[in-house]
Amino acid sequence: MAKLISISDVELLYKAGEKICFIEQKTIITPAAKDLARQHGIAFSVQGQPEEKQAMQGIKLAFSVQGQPEQSCATQGMKQSEAYPTSGGVEVDYDLQSLQEARDLVSRGDVAAEQIASYTEEQIDRILRNMVEAAKQYNVEFARMAVEETGFGNVADKTYKNHLATVLVYEAIKDMKTIGVLEEDVVNKVTTIAEPMGLLMGIIPSTNPTSTAMFKSIIAIKARNSIVFSPHPSALKCTLAAAELMRKAAVEAGAPENIVGCISKPSVKATDEMMKSDKVKLIIATGGPGMVKAAYSAGKPALGVGAGNTPAYIERSADIPKAISDIIASKTFDNGTICASEQAIVVEECIRDAVIAECKRQGGYFMSREETEKVCAAIFKGTHAMNAKLVGREAHVVAEAAGISVPPGTKVLIGEQFGVGAGYPLSYEKLTTVLGFYTAKDWEEACHLCIDLLQNGIGHTLSLHTRNEEIVKKFSVKPAARILVNTGASQGGTGASTGLLPSFTLGCGTWGGSSVSENVSPLHLINTKKVAYGIKDCLTLANSDPLFCYNISPNNSSSLMTGMIDDAKTILSDNSGTGISGREFHAIIQDLVAILKKEG
Repeated sequence: MAKLISISDVELLYKAGEKICFIEQKTIITPAAKDLARQHGIAFSVQGQPEEKQAMQGIKLAFSVQGQPEQSCATQGMKQSEAYPTSGGVEVDYDLQSLQEARDLVSRGDVAAEQIASYTEEQIDRILRNMVEAAKQYNVEFARMAVEETGFGNVADKTYKNHLATVLVYEAIKDMKTIGVLEEDVVNKVTTIAEPMGLLMGIIPSTNPTSTAMFKSIIAIKARNSIVFSPHPSALKCTLAAAELMRKAAVEAGAPENIVGCISKPSVKATDEMMKSDKVKLIIATGGPGMVKAAYSAGKPALGVGAGNTPAYIERSADIPKAISDIIASKTFDNGTICASEQAIVVEECIRDAVIAECKRQGGYFMSREETEKVCAAIFKGTHAMNAKLVGREAHVVAEAAGISVPPGTKVLIGEQFGVGAGYPLSYEKLTTVLGFYTAKDWEEACHLCIDLLQNGIGHTLSLHTRNEEIVKKFSVKPAARILVNTGASQGGTGASTGLLPSFTLGCGTWGGSSVSENVSPLHLINTKKVAYGIKDCLTLANSDPLFCYNISPNNSSSLMTGMIDDAKTILSDNSGTGISGREFHAIIQDLVAILKKEG
């Protein structure tokens, strides 16, 4: 398994008096850890050879570029002792170190953003290809690291998440235009040009740590941006490993040195410092409601995603075995840790028995009222906030924690509910292998029930299983950014089993308090500017506009003058033979002179 060495590990080595640290070939060392090791005179060696001569699946362990030692990660513009003054036996406050690291990361990332802004499409694609190739070598290792560190999910599904976030995302965006001219309107003479945003900040959740870090690194660089990460403390090591691999792979292919960065000493103060830094231009927030709200309150643009609470409506015309198969495959995918995963099944009365029988046949366990109460007490803490110890756990683990017995082979626990909101815990989001179950008289009642359920995760995702296209049309107007039909919500919402763009940041639109409703892509990470040529004469806009027909007030002097001139022309060109008197002509001239004087 890939190992990670952070500055905390180096501090322990220093205190123990170690001067040589023997590491495995796949060990990943953070830049800050390497700098601190150099300061303390600690060397790293792989299988008895100097670190500079080793390679890690084509990515240099020596943290070097074109044969030169890496510029000190913590000493660009300052001494190491100023950034991490831990030598001489002096202990420095953790929060101070965390805050300083955040400031350093932002400063270095800002420089990288300026450098990559001028890269060509060919340069960017070469960098992305190298990042993806590196990810292929480590997707399994990172999955193992994430499961071991967080306890959430399983290795097989996290491996596919990593694959989706790197290989499949690259395939989906590789031909996406994010540099230079995006569009030319030759008729209206308007050209749309893409520009990078600059330094981005990514907030990483504990449920999908490595996949989200790699995904955000790839889409940021595709749009010619740099990015710094604030990882969840419970997923620190695996997030650091993923971010560091992305950085090294990008640098190996020609990216600026600090194109990707990640806090190794996470703290609330450090995250807040990064979010509010003037150098950070946009925050991509994936995490709990509190963190997303903080991102939107940082005083700058943010792409935040809210909680999901996907109802899965099985309509009477549905292929029931296929529907149950999709729902269980989705809910058990990485043990329910994807926010788009189903949270409740809604069925019509006429197919209720058939659905229950099929659920049981495919591994669903219907809990009694008493068992449901025990499970709710175990997975929720007081209200509807989840117990972290039971996030992303297999059904038998949840059952054991709740003190109930389930048959071997149980895949999901299902509890019937008779309402939504307070008093009905399973009507809320449950990022684990537990589902609520509801019965409705018909599609209209099911529709209202789904809307009620969506209030606890509004704007995110709604799932339908039906063969009736009219039902799809009726449900397509509901308050959810993704209306998924005949597929699992976890796989469908992230674009794995649908035609949606593969993404690990799923917008909820203004329904859910988000600034974006699509699956976030590189196109959300660019500025667009317009070059527009004049195609109309500014002096004659009103006269040449056939739609401009208004009664202008006679008090307007310009309009009055125009009218008087027209009157004069009519009188002077009168062919009736009557002519005009000298007094009349003199009056007209006097009025025109007065108006001209007033107009200047």
